[in-house]
Amino acid sequence: MPPPSATAARLDSVSLPLPEKKSAARTAPARADHPFKGIALILASTVFLGTSDVTAKYLSATLPSIEIAWIRFLTFALIMSPAMLPGSPVYALQTERPGLQVMRGIALLGSSLFFISGLRFLPIAEASATGFVSPLFVTALSIVFLGESVGVRRWLATAIGLIGVLIILRPGTSAFHPAAFFPIISALAWAATLIMTRMMSGRELAITTMTYSSIVGVGILSVLVPFVWVAPSWHDILFGIFIGIASTAGQWIVVLAFRYADASVLAPFSYTQLLWVSILGFLIFGEIPDIWTVIGAAFIVASGLYTAHRERVRRLQISVQAEPSPNA
Repeated sequence: MPPPSATAARLDSVSLPLPEKKSAARTAPARADHPFKGIALILASTVFLGTSDVTAKYLSATLPSIEIAWIRFLTFALIMSPAMLPGSPVYALQTERPGLQVMRGIALLGSSLFFISGLRFLPIAEASATGFVSPLFVTALSIVFLGESVGVRRWLATAIGLIGVLIILRPGTSAFHPAAFFPIISALAWAATLIMTRMMSGRELAITTMTYSSIVGVGILSVLVPFVWVAPSWHDILFGIFIGIASTAGQWIVVLAFRYADASVLAPFSYTQLLWVSILGFLIFGEIPDIWTVIGAAFIVASGLYTAHRERVRRLQISVQAEPSPNA
């Protein structure tokens, strides 16, 4: 699925739990400026997330997308189960925004489901590169839902990213496949996930958000999966569990990475996920990205990097404006 780096940037301001009494206030661990540690963590996360995507594509040859997603979210929910138990030191179902948590869980499920559906028909590198347009959708959605102002330069970056998508998909040619819309819809759903994460930032624990996402995902998929059920082999089950573990671990590692470095520092390294999926796609499926996928991915990566840079500049400007004058 699309990379969670933007999510982690927002979840970073949401505190992670520490074992303590329920009555005690939970506070976020202090941030530390260790960019090399953050970079190492983000690189490790791309390995987990990339292998999760490649494994999902491998399973899509034998299992329906809904069933793959169900195994993934079931594993996700089992991992988060300690946070669902009253009396547990990491109990995290208390929330001020239950409706928003559920909506975010639905958006996250949609992102995962559409991306896995696209993998059945598309080369892994093409689907992954297209999925990286989520920051562009975030730019547009932030205007509507967060009231943010977006300057001309960020809109130009967005346009460049969309040109990259068109280069990869080449609509109107014989190379175009209708399934190419799946990773785009997945990226849009992921962008909605990021926007709702940002809306809850500072008010909800990261573990609370992840726990609700796991509950919503497994709940909805448990209703849908009987209609498409294919008896999985033990081989399929083991690979499905691996997808759940790898994707969950990858997201947690990204959250940790943003405790040590800013998004503008880490963003360039998150794109190494494209390298891993391309290598694994070649080794496992014999897929070689064509020149159009490489050129389009370059446009998307350049757009994403510039957007991250403008976000850093915007945050610096806000912090300078908020700082009181020494002559006041």
